[in-house]
Amino acid sequence: MSGDYYVPSPYPRETQLNPWLVRLPILFISGCVLLVAALAALVAGFQIQFGDKIVPGVWSNGVNLGGMTRAQAVSALSGSFTYDRTAVFTFRHDDRFWQATAGELGIRFDVEATVEEAFKAGHSGSLLSDLGTQASTWLNGRSVAPIVRYDQAVTLQRLAGIANELNRAPVDATLSISGTVVVATPSQTGRALDISGTLDRLEAALLRLDTGAEIPLVVNESQPYIRDAETAAAQLNAALSAPLTLVTDDQKGGTMGPWTASIDQIKSLLVLGLTANEDGTQRYEVRVNTEPLRGFLETLAPGLISQPQDGRFHFNEATRQLEMIRESINGRGLDVDATLVRIGETVFNTGNRIVPLAFAYDLPTYSSNITAAELGITQLVAEATTYYTGSTQSRVQNIIEGAKRLNGLIIAPEETFSFNTYLGDINPEDGFVQGKVIFGGRTIDGVGGGVCQVSTTIYRAALKAGFPIVERHSHGYRVGFYELNNTPPGLDAAIFQPTADFRFLNDTPYHLLIETSVFPADQSIQFRLYSTNPGRQVVLEGPVIRDVVPALGTIYQANSQLQPGQELYVDWAKEGADVTFTRRILDMQGEEIRTDTIYTHYLPWAAVVEVAPSDPRVSSTQAGVSS
Repeated sequence: MSGDYYVPSPYPRETQLNPWLVRLPILFISGCVLLVAALAALVAGFQIQFGDKIVPGVWSNGVNLGGMTRAQAVSALSGSFTYDRTAVFTFRHDDRFWQATAGELGIRFDVEATVEEAFKAGHSGSLLSDLGTQASTWLNGRSVAPIVRYDQAVTLQRLAGIANELNRAPVDATLSISGTVVVATPSQTGRALDISGTLDRLEAALLRLDTGAEIPLVVNESQPYIRDAETAAAQLNAALSAPLTLVTDDQKGGTMGPWTASIDQIKSLLVLGLTANEDGTQRYEVRVNTEPLRGFLETLAPGLISQPQDGRFHFNEATRQLEMIRESINGRGLDVDATLVRIGETVFNTGNRIVPLAFAYDLPTYSSNITAAELGITQLVAEATTYYTGSTQSRVQNIIEGAKRLNGLIIAPEETFSFNTYLGDINPEDGFVQGKVIFGGRTIDGVGGGVCQVSTTIYRAALKAGFPIVERHSHGYRVGFYELNNTPPGLDAAIFQPTADFRFLNDTPYHLLIETSVFPADQSIQFRLYSTNPGRQVVLEGPVIRDVVPALGTIYQANSQLQPGQELYVDWAKEGADVTFTRRILDMQGEEIRTDTIYTHYLPWAAVVEVAPSDPRVSSTQAGVSS
């Protein structure tokens, strides 16, 4: 470092200034002022030009509204909006439909409001804001959405009109009966337009400005109170289609009846009413009240009652099996309640109008398929044969009929056999004919003469089998038929309904089968008793005949059918007597079990001869004896 120092001068130095440095700023400022003035003039001119017009660049609904006055814009836009006329909406329910344009549903283009909205662009009243908006709109353009108004009240009114056409009240099913013709009118479901629900569907499409749509109507259905009449009508028509026929069989292969319920009678049994469904509605129901027929059926019942009939059998000694000779028959009585049920079930049947009567059945004691082993029938325990030589044809017929009724009969252990019970009524309707019978101390014509030969024969078989005799009546006098083939007197059994019966007890633990046979060749009737011998022997001792009384004198009676000299013997002379038999019942070792005494008292009997009324032997008084 030197020692020299710099010392500043106290006086400024004189400099030379460039003139453009002054001019350029002045020129720039002047240009800016002129530019601002020009812009201001331009803006002022624009504002004056578009003060009452829509600024350029504003569009709405495809129409350029720039430079238009409000009135011009309204005019220009009015024809551009067609949605209210071209958008068509279809309301549909089932096969019905209604159509309406958007305008008819309350859609309206508010052109004035839309124009006013377009005019607001750049006309806010704030110059700076408007200048920016006007510049932006001019350069970039602005679209103003059309303002569309929707009047819901118009839609509601339209839907109300549709509801008036669509709505209907539910209609109940009905039934009408004219004579026997039944007519049903079906029910009809009610319906009501749900305006609120339908409106929701419509407005969703309107808000989207859909160009059209199908709007399913929201419809609420209401069920009728009485839904069904057709079913009841079909039942009524079926019930009244034809009479009902009640039938049954006679258990012998024939038929009984028929009995008919007419259509009018059936109609009186029908009860029409209403019954509830599970959903609370109701339907017609037809019932049958068969109770009015009960009295009629109860009057039929006595004539339809039948007692069970046991099977009848033959014992095959070779096979030791029972062979059926008559099938068993169930007894029956009319089951009135079950028959009424059948009638009720058949009333509505159009195909089959026949009602079989219902019965309650009683099973027989001995069915057709019972076996000898079940009954303990293993052998022949006794048999007896009597002869009817010299009998009239009518007497023979009665013997055959009586024997037939007892053939194949089964008597249970400890059961008492009753001849009258098993023989049944002796009358012409059952196959018996007129013959000679002993009554009131004399022989007269009566139905069933000869049946005592049947009772006598089984009496003798029961004696031989050792069965206790419960009831036995002898004839009033000795009858020659019962002493044929050297048979001693005192072994006859007379029956007379209803006072005199022949009965014996089956005192064994085994069933007893009675078989009968009539042999025309030797004019005999035979009884065979099949059972199991309980271990006894029967010894019949006698007869012991005492106190014999001579026969009475002959009696002559007038018979207008006879000519002089003709005679007809009605009775034959018989001497009276007391006859006694002893029956000893022994076990298989010969020890006596029981002894029975069989006593018979016979009256003396006169011969009775019929002659012509002019015969001098006809007595003015008729002799007679009592039996």
